[in-house]
Amino acid sequence: MSEATIDPAARFASWYSAACAHPGIADASAVNLATATSDGRPANRMVLLKDCDARGFVIYTNLGSRKASELIDNPYAALCFYWEAMGRQVRIEGKAEPVSDEEADTYFASRPLSSRIGAWASRQSARLESRARLAARVAHQSLSFSLGERGRPPFWSGFRVVPERIEFWTSGQHRLHDRIVFEKGDSGDWHRYLLYP
Repeated sequence: MSEATIDPAARFASWYSAACAHPGIADASAVNLATATSDGRPANRMVLLKDCDARGFVIYTNLGSRKASELIDNPYAALCFYWEAMGRQVRIEGKAEPVSDEEADTYFASRPLSSRIGAWASRQSARLESRARLAARVAHQSLSFSLGERGRPPFWSGFRVVPERIEFWTSGQHRLHDRIVFEKGDSGDWHRYLLYP
C-alpha cells in the first residue's frame, strides 16, 4: 500500500459498519473513553460514538461532567473499541476539540424526547441527593417540554477526538495478533506500520 492511498478513516468505517451488522455485537458504538486531569491522573468510562468521519470521532456529554472538565483542562484523549465477537479492536489517540454549536444543535434535535428531557434534568457527575430528586427534576423538565419544544441546553455539547494515531488490532492464533498502526506525521500525512503482537 502506498503512502498516498493510506486512509484509516475508510478502514475504520468498514470495520464499524461490519460491527454494526454483526449479530453478536449488542452495540458497536460503545467505546471506552480515557481522559486525564491537568496533572495526569487518568480516568476512563464507556460512552457511545455518535459520529465519525475523516475529521474524527464525536461523543456528546454534559459540559459539567467529569469527562468534559478533563477534556477542557487536558484535551488529549484515547478511545478503544473492542468487538470481541469479531476479534477486533481499534485504539485511537488524539486531541479533543469542541464540536460546533450547529453540530450539537442538530444532534440534540435528533435525540428521542426522553433523552432530551434527561439531558436537561441531569447535572451529570454532580452529587445526587436521592433518586427521588432526580425523578422530580425529570418531571419538571417533562412539564417544560409539554409546554413547548426546548432546544439544546447551554451546558450540553460534544467533543471530536481528532486522531493522531489509530491502531487496528485483529485477534490471531497463539496470541500472534495482527497490529496495524496509522500515525499522522508533521505534514498531516498518515504513515502506516506494523507492531509485534
